[in-house]
This record gives sequence, structure tokens and C-alpha cells, in this order.
Amino acid sequence: MRLGFFTRLLDEVPPGERYRLALEQIKHAERAGFDTAWVAQHHFDGEEGGLPAPLVFLAHVAAVTERIRLCTGIITLPLEHPVRVAEDTAVLDLLSGGRLEVGVAGGGTPSAFAAFGHDPARRHEIYAEHLKILLDAWAGQDLGGGNRLYPAAPRLADRVWEATFSVSGGARAGRAGHGLMLSRTQPRPEDDPHATLAEIQRPIVDAYLDNLPPGVEPRIAASRTAFVADTRAEALRQAEIGLSRPAKAGLPQPDGGGVDQLIAAWDAHVGTPEDIVTSLSADPTLERVTDLVFQVHSIDPPHPLILRSIELLAAEVAPALGWAPSRELSNR
Repeated sequence: MRLGFFTRLLDEVPPGERYRLALEQIKHAERAGFDTAWVAQHHFDGEEGGLPAPLVFLAHVAAVTERIRLCTGIITLPLEHPVRVAEDTAVLDLLSGGRLEVGVAGGGTPSAFAAFGHDPARRHEIYAEHLKILLDAWAGQDLGGGNRLYPAAPRLADRVWEATFSVSGGARAGRAGHGLMLSRTQPRPEDDPHATLAEIQRPIVDAYLDNLPPGVEPRIAASRTAFVADTRAEALRQAEIGLSRPAKAGLPQPDGGGVDQLIAAWDAHVGTPEDIVTSLSADPTLERVTDLVFQVHSIDPPHPLILRSIELLAAEVAPALGWAPSRELSNR
């Protein structure tokens, strides 16, 4: 199992400072032994995510890191020109020494599609078209007029991840032999509003595994919200602040129940290392993942507490769940 750190770049500071702090968090994760760093892409809405250009940011990260793998979680592919994505990822993979992994999806905020000249109702159709062009480009296929991708990047096709909320999406990723990305939380079905996250994601994983071609090793990444502090009181205090922010108004909020019910509603894991190990051990999805990826959204505590959480995740939580630092790191 690989250990990942995921950021939506949501520190309560201006954009330039968000990028600086996110860079520091990724560098800190690398020092702590994390295997992967994931960044989200969001257009226009700084309250949901602070980074519209993940490949630009990861190029900056590549220049000041050595080992940690650099991953997009995700690129909203219908809103991108797939040939430009192919070119940018090819260059970034070379600059980073082959550390790039490319997560893609067809979602995104529907209101953002208008600015890119697309109808959100066609997002699944556009996604399929753009993913095919991207894969063809990496494979060296003719892109029209005898043009082929330069620089060539055939190995990137083996590092694609598809994010999905649906069983059909899991089956699609499996048939393609891609990695499967599972969200930290997702909407409950109308006919089962009290379903657990594990109950919702189990059939997605089953569909993925059932459709993998023979001989293809599964790659399953589960993102989970985890905020670890030295005391439970501090962790709960920050969770209450983060989960009650005005930016989350309009999103489902439980009636009564205090911070514990908020934590449950957001599928978050909050507390001391012992608390986090106990709550994550109750998630059967994690028994089948190859990548466990932690983020602090939607808690979003101050930067120093994020750094401390990163340390505790690597030193105490992840080892208790079966993770071990890479041999390269342990031999230093």
C-alpha cells in the first residue's frame, strides 16, 4: 500500500500564499515518507478548491522535491483540450523524472462548463471523447495531418486513474485497465440515505475488479479525510470550526448532534492517532486499496496543524494500517 497526501489548496489566505503553503505541505509529506502527493483542480470557485492549473503547480513542486510522486486528483477532462493535456503531461513527466500520475474525471461544477463553451449535460460524452484522444496521443497515434505527440510519452498510459461515484464508472475504469479513485465522501442514494460510505463504494470496487483484463494488477486509491492532533480536544475543536464554516452553508448539515454528527456526516476521521486508527480500521474498503490518500478537507485547520497531522499520519496512523516507508527512504 502506498501512502498519499491530498490537497485542495484551501488554506484561509490569498491565492499566492495558498500555493506556497501547499508546496510546504507536500515537501513535509515527502520528508515524512509519503509516497504520493495529489492536487485537485477547480475552476472559478475558490471556496471549493484553490487550483485551476494543477500541471503548472506540479511542475513547481517537481523542481523542489526528489522522490514523492506527483498526481492529479483530478483533471476535469471535458474542460481541457486533450492534445494540450497530452503535451503538458509529457513535458512534466520528463521534468519530474517520471514521477507523474494522471487522475482524470468528467465531473466538475456544472456552471463552469459555460465558460469553456460546453454543455454540462454532455460531460460524459465529452469525457469519453477527450480520454480517447489523450490516450491516442500518448500512444503515438496520428492526431491529424500526420502530427504525433512530441515529446513521446507512452508510459503515461499505464499511470491513468479514473475517479467516479458510480458502479458504471468503476466498470469503465476496470475495462480500460486504469486505476480507480474513490472519493473521501459522496452523496447517499435517495432510497438509502443512511448508507455508509463503505456500503456505497463496495459495488464500485466490485465492478472495477470484475472488469479488469486478465493479468492487469488492480490500482485502487481511496481518499479519506483524516485530521490527526496530539489531543482529541484539539482535533474536535478544529473540526467544529472547519465543518461549520459559512462556505459549507447550503450543503447538507445534520440537525443537532454537535461536532460528532458533523464529523459523521462528512465521513471524516478526526482525533488522536489511536482514534484515527480505530475509525479507519472499521472501513472495509481500505482492505482492498493499493493507495490510501489522506486529505484534511473539509476540516481545513491552520497550516501548522496540517504539518503536525502529516507527521502523525506517517509516524503512527499509516504503519498501524499496514503501510511501511519505501526501502529507498528507510535506507537513507
